[in-house]
Amino acid sequence: LALVALVSAFGSSFQYGYNVSVINSPAPYMQDFYNQTYFNRNGVPMDSSFQTLLWSLTVSMFPLGGLFGSLMVWPLVNNCGRKGTLLINNLFSIAAAILMGTSELAKTFEVIILSRVIMGIYAGLASNVVPMFLGEISPKNLRGAIGVVPQLFITVGILVAQILGLNSILGNAKGWAVLLGLTGIPSAIQLLILPFFPESPRYLLIQKGNEEQARQALQRLRGWDDVDDEIEEMRREDRSEKEEGQFTVLSLCTFRGLRWQLISIIVMMMGQQLSGINGVFYYADRIFQSAGVDSNNVQYVTVSIGVWSLTLFCLFQVFIVEALGRRILLLAGFGLCCVSCAVLTLALNLQTTVSWMSYLSIVCVIVYIIGHAIGASPIPFVMITEMFLQSSRPAAFMVGGSVHWLCNFTVGLVFLYMEAGLGPYCFLIFCAICLATIIYIFFIVPETKNKTFMEINRIMAKRNKVEIQ
Repeated sequence: LALVALVSAFGSSFQYGYNVSVINSPAPYMQDFYNQTYFNRNGVPMDSSFQTLLWSLTVSMFPLGGLFGSLMVWPLVNNCGRKGTLLINNLFSIAAAILMGTSELAKTFEVIILSRVIMGIYAGLASNVVPMFLGEISPKNLRGAIGVVPQLFITVGILVAQILGLNSILGNAKGWAVLLGLTGIPSAIQLLILPFFPESPRYLLIQKGNEEQARQALQRLRGWDDVDDEIEEMRREDRSEKEEGQFTVLSLCTFRGLRWQLISIIVMMMGQQLSGINGVFYYADRIFQSAGVDSNNVQYVTVSIGVWSLTLFCLFQVFIVEALGRRILLLAGFGLCCVSCAVLTLALNLQTTVSWMSYLSIVCVIVYIIGHAIGASPIPFVMITEMFLQSSRPAAFMVGGSVHWLCNFTVGLVFLYMEAGLGPYCFLIFCAICLATIIYIFFIVPETKNKTFMEINRIMAKRNKVEIQ
């Protein structure tokens, strides 16, 4: 079980995080390459507005590809299985890595933009399939801990991209193409190792009807032979869902028995992306410079905060999620984000008149990142796995993933305009979104710790005012 979690998360989730962050540091050198390539072809320099458009496409094609990848989740996981989908998905990553790694030699910037779309499709599939796969293979007492492993590896991926992207390593004129191409290595490793691990037992029994293979897979994952209780629980889930069949996205959206589950994942996914994490990272360098950090050292400070705030707290969460539960971490995480955004607005407005306010801004950034790391980032994906049964889970991940990537794309598109129009007051909008998400979670979202999928389904059935057979 531990090896499956590590191989799946390293080969997939790690790359999602890596590609979120990888183009930040080498951006000036990549833009120079765009300009030089255009000049060599046409004999005139690239117009600044056209270069801005090309760079905006390079950045925004990744979340747009993620949306396309999310739309592919339902058909792929139902026809190819969870493990099969992860293996197929590696082909997207390896193809994109080869194209990006050779783009400088081929003297083409169009290939980089195309590769960002392909990597987005890969990340869109990975960000949904890995939590689904790990949630289905985990026992109920470890489902939360295993479920936050993908977020830990996303964070490690962001951190590795920041470290390798330092000017002294690969974030320079000679190394940026290698930096982009390295993303294919984890996929190649996963493609070689993952076939030796079992498929999701729930997929094998409930969707394929092969109890013998499901039993063998479960015995390997648990490390003991007596898995009758879990097999029986899967049979009960199977019998409960027989009449409904496999849910499509349309049938999921119109089915009364899953109404509050669907609304809950949409609210949590919107809260996760619209809570301002991209805005905080955008402001981070400026905040550090205002506190007196030399501009040449800002990227080292950002990496240091990444190490302490993100990686350690995500690692810490693996151990506390089963002790504290999902609900309390969601409330605490969004609560920290809400308070941080409010105080950050005040600090940014006063830092020109009150000297120590710039240090308060740094504290707010760190507290915000911690809040996102312990609740807002990882728990919504865990909740999708837990709040839906086998027949509706792929469609639910397709909806949740689409909302995730659509909101990510929207924030990337409008944040610069918000920042230009509102300045630091844009964080009050994020504060309000966090507060609204907290209120919804407090009144609607139940605790799912240490409960079977059927027990969680019964809790939600009462809220939906339906009876479960």
